[in-house]
Amino acid sequence: MSEENKKGLNIEINNDVASGTYSNLAMINHSNSEFVVDFIQMMPGMPKAQVKSRIILTPQHAKRFMNALQDNINKFERQFGDIKDQEPPHNMPTNFGPIGEA
Repeated sequence: MSEENKKGLNIEINNDVASGTYSNLAMINHSNSEFVVDFIQMMPGMPKAQVKSRIILTPQHAKRFMNALQDNINKFERQFGDIKDQEPPHNMPTNFGPIGEA
């Protein structure tokens, strides 16, 4: 699958990547030369959270990403209303809720 974006770049995305990966937690670390963003999935009844994707950005790209994300959040909220900010617990558990049964 290939798409033409607003700037005329020809971008290809395979089906596995296009389907996306669910993440409900992100951890960000940085050095003087890069930002490392780990997208994590925490699931009820699982003893460990799993890093599903790690993205490494230059400081310049991290700032561009932050600005682009803020712009998209603003557009989303204009269309759908304010996103409610819920304060996370201080000690986020890696095992929340009972183990599910099928």
